[in-house]
Amino acid sequence: MTRVCSLTDLDDRKPAAFEVGDERTPVVLVRDGDTVHALRDVCSHAEVALSEGEVTRNGVECWLHGSCFDLRTGRPSSPPATEPVDVFAVELRGDDVHVDVTTTTN
Repeated sequence: MTRVCSLTDLDDRKPAAFEVGDERTPVVLVRDGDTVHALRDVCSHAEVALSEGEVTRNGVECWLHGSCFDLRTGRPSSPPATEPVDVFAVELRGDDVHVDVTTTTN
C-alpha cells in the first residue's frame, strides 16, 4: 500500500488524478462520503484520462466518448467501451488514503 493523499484532499464525487508507486501508475480516486474508490486512470476504449471526466450515479464517465465505468468493479456500463478498467484496493488509515497498485480487484 502506498499513501497517496489525505481524505480531505479529495472533493466528494469529483475525480482526482494521481501517479502511484514506483511505476507511477496512473490512478483516479473518487471520494464518495467516507469511501474512496481507485481505478486505473485510463479509459479502456480511448486511452484518455478518466480523471478528466465526471462522476455520475453510474460511475466515472469518460469525457471523450461517454463510456461510464463502475467505481466498484471497473466494468463499463455504457458503450463504446467493452473492457473494464483496473480497480485497486484502497485502505483508509485515519485521514490518509493508501492504494495498492500491485494487485487489482477485477
